[in-house]
Amino acid sequence: MIRWLLRAVVAAGLLGSAWVHYVVWRDWASETDVVGQLFLVNVVAGVVIAVAVLVWHHWLPVLAAIGFGLATLGAYVLSLTTGFFGVSEQFTTQAELWGVITEVACVVFAVPLLLNREGTDR
Repeated sequence: MIRWLLRAVVAAGLLGSAWVHYVVWRDWASETDVVGQLFLVNVVAGVVIAVAVLVWHHWLPVLAAIGFGLATLGAYVLSLTTGFFGVSEQFTTQAELWGVITEVACVVFAVPLLLNREGTDR
């Protein structure tokens, strides 16, 4: 039961991050060369990985969820500090807050799934 709840929270984090990236892409990122395309990649990847986490009880989609969360958070931290492909953020919007929350959830709730793989295909 706990493993299923963890999977559901990880999938919700992935879908939430995908939604945030879609909204931001629609608002302004679609007009940005590299970042706009990367936001669309995040939208698709978030949905695909979320489905995989829910239906394929294997460690690979869980690892992908962790990688997704860390890579997306890393790109966001770069945009806050040094800039990321010409984009500099300031952490002032609701979308930025929800993006951080959903991506942290991907990592925090997927790590226990990865470390305790009882009852999964290995």
